[in-house]
Amino acid sequence: MSYGSPRFAFGYRLTPWVKRLLIANTAVHLLAVLIGQGGQLFLWEWFGFTPAESFYKPWGAVTYMFLHGDIWHLLMNMLVLFFFGPPLEERWGSKGFLRYYVLCGLGGAALSFVFAFGTSVIGASAAIYGIMLAFAWYWPESPIYFWGIFPIKAKWLVGFFFVLTFVSAFAGAGGGVAHFAHLGGLLAGLLYLRTDGTLGARLGKLKEAARVERLAIVPRDDDSREEAEKGGRRRSGRSSESRMPDDELLDEVDRILDKISETGIQSLTEKEKGLLDEVSRRRRSN
Repeated sequence: MSYGSPRFAFGYRLTPWVKRLLIANTAVHLLAVLIGQGGQLFLWEWFGFTPAESFYKPWGAVTYMFLHGDIWHLLMNMLVLFFFGPPLEERWGSKGFLRYYVLCGLGGAALSFVFAFGTSVIGASAAIYGIMLAFAWYWPESPIYFWGIFPIKAKWLVGFFFVLTFVSAFAGAGGGVAHFAHLGGLLAGLLYLRTDGTLGARLGKLKEAARVERLAIVPRDDDSREEAEKGGRRRSGRSSESRMPDDELLDEVDRILDKISETGIQSLTEKEKGLLDEVSRRRRSN
């Protein structure tokens, strides 16, 4: 499975958390193989996620994401992470990407707890399904070459997986596949993208607008500099909230939006939040 798009090239940079997750999942599986079947069963028992035992083994809701039943289970999950993870980490930043990955994995555990209480779950598939969903959310028209041959748009491929997973989960299809975990990863990802993801898109538009506006007020010579300063004072006079010149204000907005991309909106101070509110009001009034 691979994908192609005018925005991407096959040789893109392997991002930090994608690399760490690839290494961690592979290392855990190699350890399980080296210690033999008895050791492997021990790992699954104590670090897999069993809803009925989660009250005294709560760590399983996280550690189950690093265990895989066989090499093909591991390979398929890591292949999707390798191809679709880096564009998302580059878009969200490392912390945002890791937060989304873990949230989707926890979503898989949560839905398994509700609908598959007596089963055991292992594998990163819930988080991986969330990664596929996020890729299709941002780049729906990007062609994904299934088995490297057949091009399918991301939105149709992920839609097919969603329908297949939903039907399989509630139709009682078995085969050792944790369909409720997959569905939980998709639903958790969808909830995140419709809330935090939408906020991120709005912030991105605000950042782009700020840069465009900066180009409009940058003085090109001494006369235009004086005129821009006068215009800045006139615009600042319409608001009692900030006396910062427009170019400095937009620089500060850029810094704040970069901070959100790196560490999340919860890291902002009250002053920074107030400044964003002020810029939004200015743009509406203009």
